[in-house]
Amino acid sequence: MLIAGSFMAADAPTPSFNPPDAAPAVRVTWLRTGNTTLKLVLVAVALAAISAIYAARVRTGMTDFAVNYKAGARLAAGETLYQTADGHWMFKYLPPAAVIYVPLAKLPLNVAMAVWFAMSLAALAGLFTLANRLVPRGHRRYLWLLAGVVLAKFFLRDLRLGQINIFLDLLMVAIILTLSAPPTRPASVLAGALTGLAIALKPYAAIFVPYLIVRRRWSALAAAVAALAFLLLLPAAFYGVPGNWRVLQEWASTLGQSTPGLLTQIDNVSVLAFFAKWISDPGRALAFALATLGALAVLMLAVIIKGGRERSAVVLEGALLLTLIPLVSPLGWDYTFLLALLGVGLVIRHFDAFPAWARWSIALDFAIIALAIYDVMGRYAYGTFMQWSITTLNFLVVVAALAYLRFKVVC
Repeated sequence: MLIAGSFMAADAPTPSFNPPDAAPAVRVTWLRTGNTTLKLVLVAVALAAISAIYAARVRTGMTDFAVNYKAGARLAAGETLYQTADGHWMFKYLPPAAVIYVPLAKLPLNVAMAVWFAMSLAALAGLFTLANRLVPRGHRRYLWLLAGVVLAKFFLRDLRLGQINIFLDLLMVAIILTLSAPPTRPASVLAGALTGLAIALKPYAAIFVPYLIVRRRWSALAAAVAALAFLLLLPAAFYGVPGNWRVLQEWASTLGQSTPGLLTQIDNVSVLAFFAKWISDPGRALAFALATLGALAVLMLAVIIKGGRERSAVVLEGALLLTLIPLVSPLGWDYTFLLALLGVGLVIRHFDAFPAWARWSIALDFAIIALAIYDVMGRYAYGTFMQWSITTLNFLVVVAALAYLRFKVVC
């Protein structure tokens, strides 16, 4: 303040020291110091709460991480990843997905769990940051807080299992962000490389491949194929080329054998599982499921066509793709609906664009998603809710809402 005043009155005589003028600067400094102290206190409290939750609830439940940790140790030792003796806990992903667990497998399991949990929280923060860049809050000050509350149970479940879906969601939102940028060759190659990496980690990310074809992003498609091919060869460093080919064949064989038996699992919320639970005749259930999947594919194509060549159209299309993944994947477990974060955020952001009856329906739908929790509903009600696969219907509502925004609001 005093420095600015001296520049404004350079020709004036040097003023005498005036204590009252210095007082506001002292107060501002104190406020800034207090603000920093408050932030540090809040961070310390948050870290203490997270540590307590991890010790009490998460550390003892990271069963999926333990499976992947074992896969990393087996890969490092050159052992096969797919052993039928593991039963339900058999590793189900492509061999390259085990590579990222090799360094963690060199740590004691408890230490590796803590490291993975910390990495997952960092990925979660990055996910919300990128989502906010794609869908700015605008007048919805608490947009991402609300979206997070709607999907909180899925994020918490993923963290407790030690799953990788938060990382995948971050990666695929980064793909959408890159595709929405000006279509330069470097941006296309980066988007494609990220797509190949996502597929190598979890095959459900392959949903981006037909999207790149329809959008004619040939550079991105070529980069995705090249990146995936390179990553599929990585385990050859542990197995050799013939051994790597054999393990890839084992993956395809074991996945084909285990998938049908998992369609009626209570947590499976895919369209295939929905009809398998509701219709006792497998043939009819499959026919209804294929018809529904075909309708969803036609809807996705119509949304893309309606979006035209606008780069901004990629955001809604990407959000719709991510929301569809648990529905179209045969092994779409309920917690993978955390991938719908971008879609839920878009619906909340444009909530006023819906007619009154739709706003009430969406609000009810989001309330059911958020509150359908074992601790709230009780064992019997929650079991019935999941057995009827109501969650599948909940997110079909989100799909319909996103389609409405494209055709009625053009976003």
